[in-house]
Amino acid sequence: MWPFRPRSTVLYLGAGSGTTVSHVSDVCAEGTISAVEISPRSFRDLLTLAEKRPNLVPILGDAEKPESYRGRVGSPDILYQDVAQRDQEGIFLRNLDLLPSGGTGFLIVKARSADVSASPVQVFESTRRALAKAGFEPVDFRTLEPFQADHGALVIVKP
Repeated sequence: MWPFRPRSTVLYLGAGSGTTVSHVSDVCAEGTISAVEISPRSFRDLLTLAEKRPNLVPILGDAEKPESYRGRVGSPDILYQDVAQRDQEGIFLRNLDLLPSGGTGFLIVKARSADVSASPVQVFESTRRALAKAGFEPVDFRTLEPFQADHGALVIVKP
């Protein structure tokens, strides 16, 4: 069920300075990675990275507002979201509109960013329920321990 292919098109939300984006760029070497980042400081690093990676398209933008970059990203095969904000599932759901049927979405759930007072397990379950209510049943979920505390990765395939 690994959707990343050499020619995949990926919408990457929360690109930061590009550490993980560079790995996606390597795997999807003949595809296009549209990398959205809101922080001007991190975006400068992303621009430098894009100079060395022709398949990387940096976008200074807000993942909460997919309408602001919709025309630049087309219809990606994969949505990969790694943002540290409270409404992570809401942002993910709004951006899933960009995926075609059969597209794959990866939501990196940062439990402490979503709700610092709830246990990570509660946040993960709440996120699952919100996606299911919207019609998206997770096909996989993994915690990212021991690599990243209080983080999980949830995968859906758009019906």
